[in-house]
Amino acid sequence: MESSSPNERTATAAGTPAPAVEIRDLSFAYSGKQALHDVSLDIASREITAFIGPSGCGKTTLLRCLNRINDRIPGAAVTSGSIKIHGIDINRRDIDLQVLRRRVGMVFQKYNPFPKSIYENVVYSLRLEGMTKRSELDEAAETALRDTALWDEVKDRLHRSALGLSGGQQQRLCIARVIANRPDILLMDEPCAALDPIATLKIEQLLHDLKKQYTVVIVTHNMAQASRCADRTAFMYLGKLIETGPTLQIFSEPQDPQTEAYVTGSFG
Repeated sequence: MESSSPNERTATAAGTPAPAVEIRDLSFAYSGKQALHDVSLDIASREITAFIGPSGCGKTTLLRCLNRINDRIPGAAVTSGSIKIHGIDINRRDIDLQVLRRRVGMVFQKYNPFPKSIYENVVYSLRLEGMTKRSELDEAAETALRDTALWDEVKDRLHRSALGLSGGQQQRLCIARVIANRPDILLMDEPCAALDPIATLKIEQLLHDLKKQYTVVIVTHNMAQASRCADRTAFMYLGKLIETGPTLQIFSEPQDPQTEAYVTGSFG
């Protein structure tokens, strides 16, 4: 995936920052069954955007469209519309998917560290890219672990198995593994669903720090979490984007009755 120009990253007319992601009239299907219908949405740079909605509404499908991980599912395909990241159409035939997925990293619901040391987990993708110099690997590992507030907890056991960490630590390690690549965008699919409240709080605190460097998009069923963490929230239902806006507005003054029903708990 080629680099975007400074103009694509910085500004549009009237000095408004250009969005990191521009989704236009996107429809997506699994083996002919439509999962997304004409979704249009801008995702701002260096903000946290939350996708909310009931199970099966399309929010995870939409998230996975942003780094084309849905391509791994037989019969899954964009049927119309476009997604541009920093001005580049990611569904072009010449897009290098490995490069795209380094630039748009993903953290999954269930933490999945490799059965390797903490250190080797963090530098795994860097080694795949050909980085071999120990000093560079060490620096990248420390930076990623510091950025995920893990360094002080693991610096004395970097070469022990990552599977010995607590669940919350393992999830932060998975985040460190992704950001070691210095992606532009960080996708998170229910990153706290398998964690206890204390570990969840640490991840939420981490999100506020990460958005200083990354554009973050999170799928969550936890509306309290969305209200605490997200700058903007998008509510989806039956594969359609019903409403999007500043999180405070979505939760306090929603414009659509379906959004109001969902955020007030009277949905259905």
